[in-house]
Amino acid sequence: MLDLFPLTEEQREIERVARDFAAAEIVPYSRQWDRDSYFEIALVKKLGDLGFLGMLTAEEYDGLGLDTVTYLVALEEIAAADASVAVMMSVHNSLPTQMLATFGSEEQKQRFLKPMARGELLGAFALSEPEAGSDAAALTTQAVRDGDDWILNGTKSWVTSGPYAGVILVQARTDTSADRKGARGIGAFIVTPDLAGFSVGKKEDKMGLRASPTVQIVLDGVRVPAANLLGDPSMGYVYAMRSLNAGRLGIAAQAVGIARAAFDAAVAYAAERRQFGQPIRDFQGIQFKLSNMATRISAARALLHAAARAKDANASSAKQAASMAKLFASETAMWVTTEAVQVFGGYGYVKDYPVEKLFRDAKITEIYEGTSEIQRIVIARELYA
Repeated sequence: MLDLFPLTEEQREIERVARDFAAAEIVPYSRQWDRDSYFEIALVKKLGDLGFLGMLTAEEYDGLGLDTVTYLVALEEIAAADASVAVMMSVHNSLPTQMLATFGSEEQKQRFLKPMARGELLGAFALSEPEAGSDAAALTTQAVRDGDDWILNGTKSWVTSGPYAGVILVQARTDTSADRKGARGIGAFIVTPDLAGFSVGKKEDKMGLRASPTVQIVLDGVRVPAANLLGDPSMGYVYAMRSLNAGRLGIAAQAVGIARAAFDAAVAYAAERRQFGQPIRDFQGIQFKLSNMATRISAARALLHAAARAKDANASSAKQAASMAKLFASETAMWVTTEAVQVFGGYGYVKDYPVEKLFRDAKITEIYEGTSEIQRIVIARELYA
């Protein structure tokens, strides 16, 4: 496949480190983790030791302070090995750390951001609720000020890494039932699992990403110190939306990694599998499939890296570009894995071969961090902005 935006020497070295790490620490175990729905907690420290959980965090807060493209290059390598590990890395590096880095106080950065960058605390983000998905601002979890604390009550859904997170950025209403202010009535709170009233609820039994735990978080009178409020108590949702580009780009990189893994498997299988006396790669129908797969993956990666550069340059197009990259990459992952299953034929449908898992993992990229439909809405709105 083409690299339409050639990488620097430093980026190639980080890519190599990520690939070698994935080959040694993830690939041999990935399928078993998927079968067992097992989260390998040891990977958090190992990724932290490499600096991969602080790639976008400034060096003064123990991160690497790298540009977004470099981060996405590493994330793609992890995703090509296992999408479940990649989503843990992506979520941690995006909303929790980015919101703290941009809107957190110096005390919050010292207390939470530094250990997060080192991999000592895993980050999570809690916005969605059972009745608030794409319409996230309709959330009902309530925060009420009580002296030097805030009391939180509610249930959060779809929290990635929830059972293992040491820092969870929770979105909760700070307005009152008598005076609802919509998106401007929501605060962001730094919640830690040691707080009384905090508990992990239902764990979802998912189609894909089975080695990434997705859970509900139950907040039953959780008393959060006022020092754990992020910035303005009415601006939490706004902070999240302003930090969302990193998350969408991370999922796009995950999607490219999934698609690339499926493509590589299909290429290898097409050379090995023989029918009618010849490798199936010699049949034009298979050649066309592989050609289209390679083209779409190259295009998705090019759009992703262009969007990352727009983000780092604070370009006016950054928001639209991130949505375009997430939309195109996720739909590419779904399309490529479908084609890869077809190349494998009946073997593609069984768990003995890798593309069955990749097909299952690909679907969620069209849903989380904003569905494909939401991305199209964002893109359309930006056309007239």
